[in-house]
Amino acid sequence: MVKEIDARINEIDKEIEDIKSKEVVDEAQIYVLKRERHDLVKMCKNLDPHDKVFLARHKKRPKITEYIDAIFDDFFEQKGDALGKEDGSIFGGIATFDGMPVTVIGHRKGNDLAENLACNFGMPGPEGYRKALRLMKQAEKFGRPIITFIDTPGAYPGIEAETNGQSQAIATNLAKMSALKVPVIAIVTGEGSSGGALAIGVANSVLMLENAVYSILSPEGYATILWKDSTRSDEACSMMKLTAQDLKDFHVIDEIIPEPIGGAHLNPKLVYKVVEKYIRRELAKYSKMGPDELAKHRYKKFRTIDSDYLNLL
Repeated sequence: MVKEIDARINEIDKEIEDIKSKEVVDEAQIYVLKRERHDLVKMCKNLDPHDKVFLARHKKRPKITEYIDAIFDDFFEQKGDALGKEDGSIFGGIATFDGMPVTVIGHRKGNDLAENLACNFGMPGPEGYRKALRLMKQAEKFGRPIITFIDTPGAYPGIEAETNGQSQAIATNLAKMSALKVPVIAIVTGEGSSGGALAIGVANSVLMLENAVYSILSPEGYATILWKDSTRSDEACSMMKLTAQDLKDFHVIDEIIPEPIGGAHLNPKLVYKVVEKYIRRELAKYSKMGPDELAKHRYKKFRTIDSDYLNLL
């Protein structure tokens, strides 16, 4: 449903632009189109899991670079895995938040084909995860909180990535993140799939945007494995329990961050403000904990995930 609504909203936006570009602007027609758009957006309530997957993957959904520009100050990007290679699908560096130094790391996707190719459609290789780990260890050394933004279809599954130690890089991140002695806040902003997402998601607080998804693999991959038929991905979406609401019930995530009706891409500025509020609240909470207490809190959190959810995996 939401896919068709989104397509019509795009058509309306283009029609309004065309009318405004004319010498004589038909304000009455614009009013009619805006009313139709408003009514369409209002229909985007009570979405099913397949609709949420569509919104989580929406090409206009805010990206990590946009979150950083809107929420943080003085961002300084850091590149490389200290072994000689840069992976553009992991974006990270040092910034300030309310005047406090923090480390920000996340998956990077592009806004067009050229940018997507440059950052491998948000699918990191081992170099990307080693870069993320390097930044996290540096943050721990200097006592900086870590904020991660998760939005990936999964780690890159190519032969080169496996040859260069993909599984080892992800496993190392999981182990090292569980023991970090600084606060770690992870926010799933789009799609979070497989170990590619979890490799920067072992956090004291795991938050999800309302229409984001978080799962062991993509619905298409799930359907292919279970039924040998990727076209049954709609059915898989419902079975996988991948929505923020499902995962909150299973205690896999801690909080759901509300989005505008129709998706984050319809009002990004509002989303940035809400995400900023949640980050501020979580940092204030963990500022009261000591280094060892932070590590124990994170370890206990992941050891006590609802067994009913684990049985689904």
